[in-house]
Amino acid sequence: MDIKHLQYFIEVTKFNSFSRAADHLYITQPTISKMIKNLETELGVLLFERSRKKLTLTDAGRIILEQAKLINQAFNNLESELDNLRGLEKGHIRIGLPPIFDAHLFLKIVGSFHELHPGITFQLVEDGSKKIEEDVANNLLDVGVVVLPTNNDIFQHFSFMEEDLLLILHPSHPLAENEEINLADLANESFIMFNKDFVLYDRIIASCNQAGFNPHIISESSQWSFIEEMVASKLGVSLLPESICSHLTKDVKPVRVVNPSISWNLALIWGKDQYLSYAAKEWLQFTKERLLKPGFYSFS
Repeated sequence: MDIKHLQYFIEVTKFNSFSRAADHLYITQPTISKMIKNLETELGVLLFERSRKKLTLTDAGRIILEQAKLINQAFNNLESELDNLRGLEKGHIRIGLPPIFDAHLFLKIVGSFHELHPGITFQLVEDGSKKIEEDVANNLLDVGVVVLPTNNDIFQHFSFMEEDLLLILHPSHPLAENEEINLADLANESFIMFNKDFVLYDRIIASCNQAGFNPHIISESSQWSFIEEMVASKLGVSLLPESICSHLTKDVKPVRVVNPSISWNLALIWGKDQYLSYAAKEWLQFTKERLLKPGFYSFS
């Protein structure tokens, strides 16, 4: 039995389709169908109940899928261990970054590491903290940048930045000339928010509730640049991290919020009980050392 047989079988179950699995693997459908048929012949069981409308795993198929995943994970771990022996000549690191995060200086660290180890490749995935945590927990990402707090039973973390959220509004807004604004003064404003995949959504709602009101949300987005455009178009106000506000145009005005102020704390997370490749471990240590340098993040 070839490991490819099991990997192809896993892909078919993932997509519940021979054709979609074949497209994802960049092979033809007859090839993957033949591989599955050979696997069924070798094992002496049917893996799927086949019909025109759908594929359904048989009882034997479900048992074999569970074991196939374990074997595939062990095979991947073996490849990772071999990478260790190669001494960073090869490797792949999967990193999750929230789009609300000002990653400019952070990506310089990735670039510096790549200069030292050009054989290491990177996969950078943009998503909200909730999805990044889910993907790290499911071993789809090696490390991720998230908003604390996180689940300490599942993740190890390294906190590297804390900053306030600032109110952004149109320069013609009556509150635009204030040096600071009480959060309660925004009770009648229309809010433009990051969507519910972002921890900041929950953080802002909770802070507004603490100030005595529930925010009137007129729009949600996953991109801070689009939020800026909506505020510049006088559709409402928003709250963005201070580091992001340093990149905004003069079409919007940032103002500090107090009573209460709203902050976020960013951290790198990685799985406690999951295998971390040698390349990922080295990158993590390299990154932590640079993030600890005084003044690494400066928003002036």
